[in-house]
Amino acid sequence: MSANVKSLFIGAVLLIAGLVLAFTARGVRLPVVAPDKVGVVLAVLGGIELVVTAGVMLLPPRSGDLGRE
Repeated sequence: MSANVKSLFIGAVLLIAGLVLAFTARGVRLPVVAPDKVGVVLAVLGGIELVVTAGVMLLPPRSGDLGRE
């Protein structure tokens, strides 16, 4: 499995887990953090991961990046 496919999978899992947590943990109270807020953060991070990885996969590399090591 390539790194981009792994990254897409991780982003999708984060997005789904965050949405489930955000919508199912509304009334739960914990002393330190609110689970619904953590779910929103996870969903946003998962969405960013998906968008960035899709951009890397779809856009061609820049000409200046080809020779760098």
